Amino acid sequence: MTVHLVGAGPGDPGLITARGLELLRSCDALVYDRLVSPELVAEAPDDTLIVPRDGLTQDEVNGLLVSLGRTGLEVVRLKGGDPFVFGRGGEEALALAEAGVPFAVVPGVSSLAAVPAAAGIPLTHRRLSDRVTIVSGTSAAGAGDLDYESLARAGGTLVVFMGLARAGALVRGLLGAGLAADTPAAAIAKGTLPAQSVVVTTLERLAEDAAELEPPALLVVGDVVSLSAALAPCTAETVWE
Repeated sequence: MTVHLVGAGPGDPGLITARGLELLRSCDALVYDRLVSPELVAEAPDDTLIVPRDGLTQDEVNGLLVSLGRTGLEVVRLKGGDPFVFGRGGEEALALAEAGVPFAVVPGVSSLAAVPAAAGIPLTHRRLSDRVTIVSGTSAAGAGDLDYESLARAGGTLVVFMGLARAGALVRGLLGAGLAADTPAAAIAKGTLPAQSVVVTTLERLAEDAAELEPPALLVVGDVVSLSAALAPCTAETVWE
C-alpha cells in the first residue's frame, strides 16, 4: 500500500495525467487541495475517505498522510499542478520517507508552462528567450525580499507564481534593478479554465493593469509575451493594454 503524491494539473480537469486519474479512481483515501477541480474529486470511488486540505497546517497534512499510509490504505494526495513545483510535495515526501511509509510521486502538468501556453505565450522562443526563471511571490518573507538584481540580469523569461497580490513590489523591484519599463508582461488568472482572463501589458503597468484580476494568477515577464497577440486562442478573455 502506498501514498501517491499526484499532480492534478493546472486547473482544467482534463489535464490530469492518465496515471493520476487511474489512481484517483481506485484510491481508498483522498486528501486534496483547494484549487483541485471538483470534477476530479468526484472521480474518487463512492466509499473513499475524502479529506480537504483546507484548514490544516502543513505539519498536520504531513501527519495525516503518515497516519493514512500506516493504515494500509491506498492514499492519493491530490495537489494542484505538479507536486514538486511550489506544491510542498517535497516536504510531504520527506515526512513519509522519514516515517518509513512507502510513497510514489506522479508528476502533473505544471502551471509553469501550461498557463502561459493557454494564453498564447511560449516560455522559450528562438531569438526571444533561451532560458526561464521561476520564483514564488509568497516564498521567504515575500516579494519584497526577492533578489531583483539577479532576476533582472537573468534574461529570458521570468515566471512568478502566486505573485498577483505583490505585483506592485515585484514591479518596483525589477524596475529598480534595471529591467526596462517597456518589457512585455502578462498576468493570467484562472489559467486553462473557462474563466481564464489574461492581461497583456508592460512591466511598468503590470500591477495597475492587473489590479482587477482575481487569484490564482501567474505573472510572466519577458519578450515572449509579445507573441500572445498572434498566438492567444480567441476563446481566452485577453486584454492588451
